[in-house]
Amino acid sequence: MQTGLIDETASEWVMKWANRIVPGGAVLDLACGTGRHSRYLQRLGYSVLAVDRNDELLLQLKGEPNIATRQLDLELGSWPLQGCAFDAIVVTNYLHRPLMGHLLDALRPNGVLIYETFAAGNEHFGHPSNPDFLLQPGELFNLCYPRLHVMAYENLPVDTPKPAVIQRICAINKVGG
Repeated sequence: MQTGLIDETASEWVMKWANRIVPGGAVLDLACGTGRHSRYLQRLGYSVLAVDRNDELLLQLKGEPNIATRQLDLELGSWPLQGCAFDAIVVTNYLHRPLMGHLLDALRPNGVLIYETFAAGNEHFGHPSNPDFLLQPGELFNLCYPRLHVMAYENLPVDTPKPAVIQRICAINKVGG
């Protein structure tokens, strides 16, 4: 599904691993943008908290059943979701390294982290090109392991939805943390 020039199709990585989330579970869609993953996960029967700093984008999700929204700038101040726990956390095309520990802490036992973002080498394809926003080789894996059980990890160039270099992981919180 496409809305204007914005691709509303869920990431293939998210679609591949969403079945690892406990049925009916609570999902955090972090830096959700237009809400493509929030809508996809809601259609699968999950309860979604969609978080983004852009309130205008969040308005596109207003009235969607089983999707709550919160406008938060995750890069300012302390972690605003302290005490919240999720059966899954989905992050795509976003990187703010100081959040990683908070994300892992917010996963319930057997909770699933589905993360996909840009990696070193992407500067050859355009935006983002700033190293602050590009994962280094193995970085996403090392941020998760050994605390999480890594189901799958990739660091590779892709052609769709546009040429880029990405890292992605699906990892499960070990029972008992």
